[in-house]
Amino acid sequence: MQRQPITATPEMRIEDAVHLMVSRRISGLPVVDPDGAVVGILSEGDLLRRMELGTERRLPGWRALLICRERAAHDYVRTHARWVRELMTSPVTSVTPQTELVDVVALMESRRIKRLPVIQDRRLVGIITRSDLMRALETLLPVTDTRPIADAELRQRLLAAIREQKWGPRVSFDVKVANGVVELLGVILDEQTREATRVLAENTPGVRAVIDRLIWIEPMSGIPVDPQPWSASDNPGLPP
Repeated sequence: MQRQPITATPEMRIEDAVHLMVSRRISGLPVVDPDGAVVGILSEGDLLRRMELGTERRLPGWRALLICRERAAHDYVRTHARWVRELMTSPVTSVTPQTELVDVVALMESRRIKRLPVIQDRRLVGIITRSDLMRALETLLPVTDTRPIADAELRQRLLAAIREQKWGPRVSFDVKVANGVVELLGVILDEQTREATRVLAENTPGVRAVIDRLIWIEPMSGIPVDPQPWSASDNPGLPP
């Protein structure tokens, strides 16, 4: 998480908050009261429908007549608000320093949000954003292992790895390996299995390229469905 995040206050003017977001290249501001408690959050999404941009929600006349007065008043505030307190989202979805990362991601997905204030004892101690997760992912992604592996050993590794997957093809499936180039052979019953099998092979150390010769058979009729042409992920010049 980012410690000591940049914040706004409820009494900050919208133009000052926007300037802060633009100048610091951030997409959201936790809003804190004088005691340091988080009372809201202001994000880019809160600022998309603005009178200044000419992006107010416009409905055809007949639909506008169906909008209740309360909704119309709400939309007016969103497009014309001058103070952070009038536009911020509250209450705030937040986490603690002890929240597991898998739960952080689940919250971001379920609430469709890009940032989560980190709160301890009602006070803001940090913020975690999708960008933070991308930076962490960049350091954790494996470096491609280009060390050569004997073809027979590579074939056994691939078959063993596929058998470990519950989605892995079990019947009428084989792998051939020549000079690190993998051929996927046999029958699959859905396109997702094809893609997952190819990705598994591409992620196996020692694999130079993957040629897809799998045949997709529709399980009910037994008819081949849109056979996939072979593809080499590393060397398009390889012979079919």
